[in-house]
Order: sequence, then C-alpha cells, then structure tokens
Amino acid sequence: MNTEPQSSSPPESVATEPVGHDGVRVDIAERPAWHKGSAAGITAFVLGVLAVPGGIAIAILGGVQLDAGHAVGGAVLALGILLVIAAALVFTMFTIVAPGQTSVRQFFGRYVGTVRRDGISFVAPFTTGRKVSVRVHNFETNELKVNDSDGNPIHIAAIVVWQVADTAKAVFAVEDYSEFIETQAEAALRHVATTHPYDEPGPGEQSLRGSTDVVSAELAEEVAARVAIAGLEVVEVRISSLAYAPEIAQAMLQRQQASAIIAAREKIVEGAVTMVEQALDRLENEDIVSLDDERRAQMVSNLLLVLTSEQRVTPVINTGSLYS
Repeated sequence: MNTEPQSSSPPESVATEPVGHDGVRVDIAERPAWHKGSAAGITAFVLGVLAVPGGIAIAILGGVQLDAGHAVGGAVLALGILLVIAAALVFTMFTIVAPGQTSVRQFFGRYVGTVRRDGISFVAPFTTGRKVSVRVHNFETNELKVNDSDGNPIHIAAIVVWQVADTAKAVFAVEDYSEFIETQAEAALRHVATTHPYDEPGPGEQSLRGSTDVVSAELAEEVAARVAIAGLEVVEVRISSLAYAPEIAQAMLQRQQASAIIAAREKIVEGAVTMVEQALDRLENEDIVSLDDERRAQMVSNLLLVLTSEQRVTPVINTGSLYS
C-alpha cells in the first residue's frame, strides 16, 4: 500500500515547512549529482594508478638532473610532483554505491546532488559524500497507553513500513530522519487512537477493533503527512497490538460476555417463537386439534419453556382438564 501524502491539509500540530535555527525555511529537494558511470570511473582509476609511479619516477629523474646542474631538472621535478598530485586528486573523485544505497554529495558544505547509480562512479572533485539507504525499513512503535474516544484507557502499538524518497530532505531538512519518523509515528498513533472507540461504534463510526483496515489506512495517511517534510514515504502501517488497559480489562471482559449472552438469548427466543408459530399453524391447518385461546396460551407457554430452557425439561402429563 503506497500512501503518498494526500491533498488534505495536515494536522495543525504538524509543521508544514522545515525551518532552520535562524528562522529561514530549509527549501531543498533532491537532484542528480554530476557523475560518470563505471567505464569512465575504471578508466580514470587505472590512469591514476599508472600516474603515481610515473610521477614519482619523473620527480626522481628531475631531482637527479637538478643535482647535476641541468636547468631543465627543476621543470621535470615540478612535472613529476604535479602528476602525483593530479593522481591523488583523481583518487578522491571515486565513490562506490551499493544497491539500495545513495551518495549525497556536498561541495564545501553545499549540496550539489545525489548519486543513485550503484557501482563505482566518477564524481566531481573536492566533494564529500554521505551514504543514505533507500531500502525499505520497518519498526514497531512503543506500546502506548491512551484513551479512546469513549475515554477508556487502552494499550496500542503499530508497525510502520517506510523508505527514504527524497535523500536531500532526509539529510538536510531534519536532524535525524530515523528518529524523526519514529517520534511522528507515535504522535500520529496517539491522535488516531483518541478519535475512535475501542469497540461498539456509533452510527457512522469505525472502531479500533472492528475496522482495523480503515484505522490503519487513516494512520498511514497521517504518518505520511507528518514525515513528508523529511522526504520520507510511508509504505504501510498496521496495528500490531490492541487491548484494554489492565485496570479495566476485567470489567470490559464481563461486559463483552454479557453482550454475547444477551445476543445468544435473543437468537434463542427468536428461533423458539418461530418454531411455536409453525407448530400451532400446522396443528390448526391440518385440523389435528382445535385450540381455544386458553389452550393456545398454555401450549405456547409450555413450548417456549421447553425451547428456551437451559436445563433439560421433564414433561408432565395432564390427564385432567384445564377447566374446573
């Protein structure tokens, strides 16, 4: 389930724009950095490897010529030194990116782009890189104790599946994007849990226990809205733990048992009434016996007693008359 931030406005408690310490909005987005692929990178690496011993040899030759009094010796020595420096510079222009990883490049502190291509790449000189994983991550929130919409204390936890969508925002817009999404997920979970009853929803409501898919989708949307400023994408959110708090768990269990007993008795009574009605109609339609109102009432009472009793009923044969 891919839950991109929707067009609806985020909660009021969520800042819609990241702001720096000086009050300036951190307005940054990922863009590709200049780089060359594996072929160019390997070629440059080979040339750099060859340039190091060549430069050292040329520098030694220049030093020998300089000691011998040759004027050209200084130029040869300088050429060798420059060749070694150039080779060292080339070695700083390599970066290796593993599958599922990226390299966020900076040039003296300024963001210049992101390398997403895996393998060895040849990048701009004097840039530094920070590895950022774009693999799918997941974590489980702490089990929170909150009150549902009816005021009942409950324990709830959720599993959040997420990944980095914008590496620039993840690195520069927030201090620590992993800690940021964990904190925001718990805040969203607490907010969603307080807007729904644990059970027995009213008209047009969804309960936390009975509408898990709906609540999970709502929770995913709210988490996505909260972490969008950090360039993070929420893949899925699922409630992993849900229960009444221990102090009211026993009372709520008794209430659930009572509700179940009432529902079962209603079903039994409904079935018993249907059976009695069918029995009386058949007796009268087939002209088996003629019943007046008093005998009819007595038979209804006896049949209902037999059908709804929780214990085995012993029949009593009446050889007399109902009338004195």
